[in-house]
Amino acid sequence: MARFVYDFAEGSRDLAELLGGKGANLAEMTRLGLPVPPGFTVTTDACRAFLATGSEPDGLMSEISGRLTVLEEAAGRRLGQPDDPLLLSVRSGARFSMPGMMETILDVGLNDESVVGLAKVSGNERFAWDSYRRLIQMYGSTVMGVDGSLFEGVLDDLKRARGAATDLDLTAADLAGLVESYRDLVHRETGAYFPQSPAEQLRQAVLAVFASWNGERARIYRRRERIPDDLGTAVTVQTMVFGNLGADSGSGVAFTRDPATGRPGLYGDYLANAQGEDVVAGIRNTVPVTALAELDPVSYEQLRSHLTTLERHYRDLCDIEFTIERGRLWMLQTRVGKRTAEAAFAIAAELADEGLITRDEGLARVGGEGLARLMFPRFDTSAVGEPLAHGLPASPGAAVGAAVFDSVEAVRRAAAGEKVVLVRQETTPDDLPGMIAAQAVLTSRGGRTSHAAVVARGMGRVCVCGAEEITVDTGARRFTVGTTVVEEGAVVSVDGSQGAVYLGAAPLVDSAVMRHFETGERPDALVGAVADALERADRVRRLEVRANADTPEDAARARRFGAQGVGLCRTEHMFLGERRTLVEAMILAGDETERERALGALLPLQRKDFSGILEAMDGLPVTIRLIDPPLHEFLPDRTELAVRIAAAEARGERPDPHDSELLGAVTRMHEENPMLGLRGVRLGLVVPGLVAMQVRAIAEAVVERTRAGGRPEAEIMVPLVGAVEELRIERAEVERVLAEVSEESGIPVNCPVGTMIELPRAALTAGRIAEEAEFFSFGTNDLTQTTWGFSRDDVEAAFFSAYLDKGIFAASPFETLDRDGVGRLVRIAVDEGRAARPGLKIGVCGEHGGDPESVHFFHAAGLDYVSCSPFRVPVARLEAGRAALPGTGSSDSR
Repeated sequence: MARFVYDFAEGSRDLAELLGGKGANLAEMTRLGLPVPPGFTVTTDACRAFLATGSEPDGLMSEISGRLTVLEEAAGRRLGQPDDPLLLSVRSGARFSMPGMMETILDVGLNDESVVGLAKVSGNERFAWDSYRRLIQMYGSTVMGVDGSLFEGVLDDLKRARGAATDLDLTAADLAGLVESYRDLVHRETGAYFPQSPAEQLRQAVLAVFASWNGERARIYRRRERIPDDLGTAVTVQTMVFGNLGADSGSGVAFTRDPATGRPGLYGDYLANAQGEDVVAGIRNTVPVTALAELDPVSYEQLRSHLTTLERHYRDLCDIEFTIERGRLWMLQTRVGKRTAEAAFAIAAELADEGLITRDEGLARVGGEGLARLMFPRFDTSAVGEPLAHGLPASPGAAVGAAVFDSVEAVRRAAAGEKVVLVRQETTPDDLPGMIAAQAVLTSRGGRTSHAAVVARGMGRVCVCGAEEITVDTGARRFTVGTTVVEEGAVVSVDGSQGAVYLGAAPLVDSAVMRHFETGERPDALVGAVADALERADRVRRLEVRANADTPEDAARARRFGAQGVGLCRTEHMFLGERRTLVEAMILAGDETERERALGALLPLQRKDFSGILEAMDGLPVTIRLIDPPLHEFLPDRTELAVRIAAAEARGERPDPHDSELLGAVTRMHEENPMLGLRGVRLGLVVPGLVAMQVRAIAEAVVERTRAGGRPEAEIMVPLVGAVEELRIERAEVERVLAEVSEESGIPVNCPVGTMIELPRAALTAGRIAEEAEFFSFGTNDLTQTTWGFSRDDVEAAFFSAYLDKGIFAASPFETLDRDGVGRLVRIAVDEGRAARPGLKIGVCGEHGGDPESVHFFHAAGLDYVSCSPFRVPVARLEAGRAALPGTGSSDSR
């Protein structure tokens, strides 16, 4: 039979999975000899059994009763004893800290008889009635389901009637009357009476804490923190100590270091004549915990000593709760404290400098998500009001600019020195110049992996997508939110970290960490701590980190940020802007001569692009993907063309012949699902000359850089391969062109030819494909899309929030790799690919390459490198180092 109850003296912090964080740490403090009120812990096993059946596990209450007897004998008092009652606190304590998300019930054991005994033995009648009213309020709301605001309403009415500013101004008689009012409220709302049996109070309190694991706020918190739903909570049952006995008593919360900055010292709050929940509830103004040095010097020095003991024992920032009962200090809880990203890096560095932890332990305690927060500018949240609208936080950071509604206007205003925010319903490749010019991108449609989100992250632009409250009217050049109209030119502030949009200019705080990556400067200790962590990560990591870069500027920035090459250069971005007319000419070509003329015009432009990127990454690999998207994306929108032609005809005018020709081409090329149509390798197989032009441009760029004394390392990647035959045919064409350029130039051009693994069939036939591929790169955006059957531009806004709410997803599979499905395909492809071609180089270039948790998976799966946007390179470097450490978690510590 399972054991469900452990005395504090029996546990340790190593049993957190069984005893929960609170119970394990109370046991650890007991072992250290700190003043911990006696108690016991009901295990998470008991909670899981309760949640599975809806009733208490067999034998649980018998175990609790037995442990309670031991507690009573040690205290010399019984639970609820009429003349001198033992009272208990019943508190939740999950494996991972979930502060305030579950229930707590204090003063268990009080009833109409024992409250009189407590008043007599304490010599403080007011204290006794105050404790009793707290129990009825907590028990009534937690166990009996009474709306907590009803209790607050009764209390507020009483204070108004008595002219009392705070609870402390109420007399013992007032509080006795409040108890009566609370009991009447409970009976009126539930039809049941507040239980007078102390044993029944304890039983129901334990079960109510179990049930609170599935409360709404707990579930929401777990989703946000990615805490599994099946862990359950432990329950700690502890002898009550009282901070509300008078001026020589009180309660507080303290930290061994500042959790906001990491600075050493005693930080926290203290409230005299109060129980613990008063401190966090804010019912009265607290004082800094350092004020205790004057209020109670003895307790203050003891507290400092205990905090030093705990920090040195846990070798980390500790967060503790304490109570002083008539001058005697009691330690009620400790845990490794939550902290900001800034504090995490600072504390890890300082503890390593002090020799309390190793450099590797310091690296394990910081994370990529925290580093990303430190890299982006942020708003001063104390100076902004309520957001105008909310959307999906697609690319982090904070930006301010004038709202503009098309790419041309964004470029024009930016060229004049104005900061702008590009506002669109959704973006397309045509919007790229405007996105480059803008400080931020705001869309009313799309998800975190929509075009706007992916490109914005790649460029380090702030982006909020799917802000459905916003109605964008591009014709009128404005957007509306309810009755608020925002005209073009009006200043808006976009918070890509929170998914919020503000009207007007919110003040920004610059990122010293980003300046460090750009310049190498170390202006303060925080930047030094970040730099040291990255240097350590670079020494221990196995995974290389490359960047997705489409321009020489992106490549140069990526190299400054520590990239070891380019893992994805998307050639289609080079066909936009003024070059679009050349692509149109190629598509509209009536014969081979016209097509070759258009391709010939594109050749030197592509060569120049590749040469610049190879120069920026000289001596490092640059993986160039041949054109991937459907060709119709380079043509005008079919509906716009049709409307333009119809409008001309309605005016009695002859439509522009070029428009008519374009409409015919767009109509011919129209596909119901173009992402599964004529794109990728299929284009190269059916559009004559396209692959040859691109490969020649790459090869001639290699020759140009070689002649200039460079060391170009170009790699050619064929996208969307599903069958080895496709790759075999296209590779033959690639090698033919490479051989031609080698012969013409007299310089050997050796470019490895590989493929993207982005279709399930490619992953499942990776062994055969590896016979023709010299390297693999997982395109996890499309692999996720095709594995799940999702259209990533549609589904996030449509139903992902519901899937997250229902627990179908712990996180969007486009943000963090789906290990069970997509991850299994990755592992199959790695194993079979290397079995067919030992030493096969394998990387990933999808958005997951910069996601902290996904980086850990790619390390474990045996990939050689990850590739991500330039601005996520430091994040990937840090996480690749953390992944190489034994026993390191996959994300920032909770």
